[in-house]
Amino acid sequence: MLTRVPDLSLDLEIRADEKADRDAFVVLMASTLLLFAFHYWGRPQFYVSSGLIQWVAERLGGTLQSHPGVGAYLYWGATSLVVRTLVPAAVVIWIIRESPRDYGFRIRGIAKHFPAYGAMYLIMLPVLVWASSFDSFLSYYPFYDRATEGGAAFWLYEIGYAFQFVGIEAFFRGFMTFGLAKRFGLLGIAIMTVPYVMIHFGKPAPEAFAAIIAGLVLGYLALRSKSFVPGIFLHVGVAVTMDLLVLWRLGALSNIF
Repeated sequence: MLTRVPDLSLDLEIRADEKADRDAFVVLMASTLLLFAFHYWGRPQFYVSSGLIQWVAERLGGTLQSHPGVGAYLYWGATSLVVRTLVPAAVVIWIIRESPRDYGFRIRGIAKHFPAYGAMYLIMLPVLVWASSFDSFLSYYPFYDRATEGGAAFWLYEIGYAFQFVGIEAFFRGFMTFGLAKRFGLLGIAIMTVPYVMIHFGKPAPEAFAAIIAGLVLGYLALRSKSFVPGIFLHVGVAVTMDLLVLWRLGALSNIF
């Protein structure tokens, strides 16, 4: 049974049939397994504890040898691209047997939606300036403990950090949001928001709480634009801005530029 429901200006097609149930089950189980895999083998901590940090530094040398810790964040970004972006796309193509375009993997027609995301960034900017004054944020960001030294290592860290957000948006606002909205409509956004908030546990409490709002809003905007791509730019912009604001407050911004 196919029902078209106008949800908050979203013309969603919500299916309630055997295939829809199967696809939702695949999305939820694949998401659970991928979250498990990424938590244990995709984060910077694994790169360090597994010995990859020494192995890569010895073979590649250069900045990765003099600043081995930055490799952990490049690894983080790379595994996020694989586990959170490429694998979900493969699941859509070969198991669900649909087009990744129907799961937010598209760039065509998204330009008209950028003003909404730009407005969100401007709304967030004073909040970021305010939050960066708190000790909980000053001691937490940037993740890379030698970021205040600047140089090539800092920018390599930011590259890895940015790629990590590509995976986050592809996974949560793409694979999960679109996959679940096909069966549950807007409720799919709420379901996606639960694990999205949980990956923020351990961060400052205000940020973890804000992830609830961000998950709901970004999920809605992704469905409206039919793409998770604009969310990448917003997420990266907010994250890099926070890093720079913290460095500014620590008096280390001059080391970066």
